[in-house]
Amino acid sequence: MRPIAFERHDHARCIDTAVARAARHCAEKGVQFTPVRRRVLEILLEEHRAFGAYDILDRLRAEGRGAQPPVAYRALEFLVRHGFAHRIERLSAFAACAFPGSDHAPAFLICRDCRAVAEAEQGPGRSLDAAAAKNGFTIEQTVVEAEGLCPNCVGAA
Repeated sequence: MRPIAFERHDHARCIDTAVARAARHCAEKGVQFTPVRRRVLEILLEEHRAFGAYDILDRLRAEGRGAQPPVAYRALEFLVRHGFAHRIERLSAFAACAFPGSDHAPAFLICRDCRAVAEAEQGPGRSLDAAAAKNGFTIEQTVVEAEGLCPNCVGAA
């Protein structure tokens, strides 16, 4: 099965499901899922690609929401902290989490043409976990990012 970013799917349902899951999580944890946080998550989900903080800020500004960089950065920080988004180091950007609520070490497939970002279901971190455990090392964070061409861009070439 290919990652959802590379598959045709009911995108409206995809967004609605992820936003509802985030709202439920926030209600259970007693944290605010503000309109700006909700909108930033929706923006990240709209195209299954990475967005820089200033891209998000431009969208918020165009919609009449906060116009200062801290607005976007605070919302992104909140979404990352609660597992609804990930920072894509290679792009200095953010993408919605494909598996929110699950304990996982994400691995990202990044299309160099269209910037689609797919979160792989199983990453190579599993062997890294085993190596760390064998050596008494506790991994707190891993970043696995692969760049190439998505099926849509390969087909267009």
